[in-house]
Amino acid sequence: MLFTKDIPQDVLFLSEIFESHHHELRLVGGAVRDSLRGESVSDFDLATSATPDEVQKIFKEHKNTLLIPTGLAHGTLTLVLNKTHYEITSYRIDGIYSDSRHPDSVSFTTTLEEDLSRRDFTINAIAVNPLSKEIIDPFLGQEDIAQKIIKTVGDPKKRFEEDALRMLRACRFAAKLEYHIEDMTYDAIKELAPTIQKISQERIRDELLKILDSKTPSIAFDLLHDLGLLAFILPELEEGYGIDQNEFHKFDVYRHNVETCNAMPKKDIMGRLAALLHDIGKPRAKKFALKIGNGNVFYNHEVIGAKMAKSLMKRLKFSNEEIAKTTLLVELHMFYYTSDWNDGAIRRFLRRFDGDISFLNLLFQLRHADREGSGTKKNSPYILKEFQNRIKKILAEDAALKVSDLHINGSQLMSSFSLKPSPIIGLILNYLLELVLDDPNLNNYDQLLEKASLYLKENSKI
Repeated sequence: MLFTKDIPQDVLFLSEIFESHHHELRLVGGAVRDSLRGESVSDFDLATSATPDEVQKIFKEHKNTLLIPTGLAHGTLTLVLNKTHYEITSYRIDGIYSDSRHPDSVSFTTTLEEDLSRRDFTINAIAVNPLSKEIIDPFLGQEDIAQKIIKTVGDPKKRFEEDALRMLRACRFAAKLEYHIEDMTYDAIKELAPTIQKISQERIRDELLKILDSKTPSIAFDLLHDLGLLAFILPELEEGYGIDQNEFHKFDVYRHNVETCNAMPKKDIMGRLAALLHDIGKPRAKKFALKIGNGNVFYNHEVIGAKMAKSLMKRLKFSNEEIAKTTLLVELHMFYYTSDWNDGAIRRFLRRFDGDISFLNLLFQLRHADREGSGTKKNSPYILKEFQNRIKKILAEDAALKVSDLHINGSQLMSSFSLKPSPIIGLILNYLLELVLDDPNLNNYDQLLEKASLYLKENSKI
């Protein structure tokens, strides 16, 4: 069978160069899979019969290319041509995986089929000759694409014992492609689920982020639960399974979390993560409420959930910035607004995130997704629309929402009152900000200086 999709001119050019040096160059992996599925492709991975040393010799004479040794130990070089990066990996055979993560050794081969045999799933073990457009498919990956099946290349237990992360990848591909996992592959994952604990938290985090980038993340999370993986990688999410809610929710806590995640736009992955985690505090809040006789309620679940989200994100090695953004979304998702809020109250709400418009939009998206994920409510209530309109009006006034927005700073305070650098400067500035939040007209140097003077007189002991 021939490949019917267009192949970039750069790939054809590179193929001709390798052929002229008596080496093969083949398109492999996700680009081939997605092209056969009718999707557009922008990233092309290439495999070659040339060793890394031979690849470097070939391109010494081509001055319009740049070769970067991105993964030389595993035979991978990145070639930059016309400002596009192409990953070129030598055909290889992996040695024993003694740690269920990485091969202990790698040896190079000149046979494409041997290289394809080490890959994870049949749908990823298809290659194309760019020049002849011949499809090389020794493990019948095209049949599995047609049947929408995730199946390992060869013995599934062996594949997952080599690299336990492949179990997560199977669930991720099931969500991304909306395929189902073949029975033997499914059973092997279920048996080997505990071995996922051998995988580094960083690698697990990266797979979770890719799951969140899929059209329907719940497909993957349901599989992770059913296969026994979720309890090892996200036990906080697993806690919500079977925890019933009140009459305003159709689903248990787990299902509500994943449905809210589905409903959240995927353009901001941290927003989607916040949606997945927004109610993880409910099981612990309910347990405490029942213990003290309050019944089936979830008081302070957003505060408990924010702490849990912070802990799990630290465990998964997220950045401090990502943790701060996501946990604040979890903490604030239950914001309660009424029409009797004055403008100062709204400014104090905005102060929690310095009036950041992108964060504010995410917070409202999370609130809408939360309603949709309840299974009982779809439309946004009038009160939320009113709140958004009032926020727009206040933001248009360009009022101070943080200390740096004040028309006076710490240096000016120290100079005016002969103060030395100390915590008192921060206390004064925060006091002044509180005044300005209530009355933006106070935000001018003279009035702020006068208010600071009064504050110092009233707090002379400080």
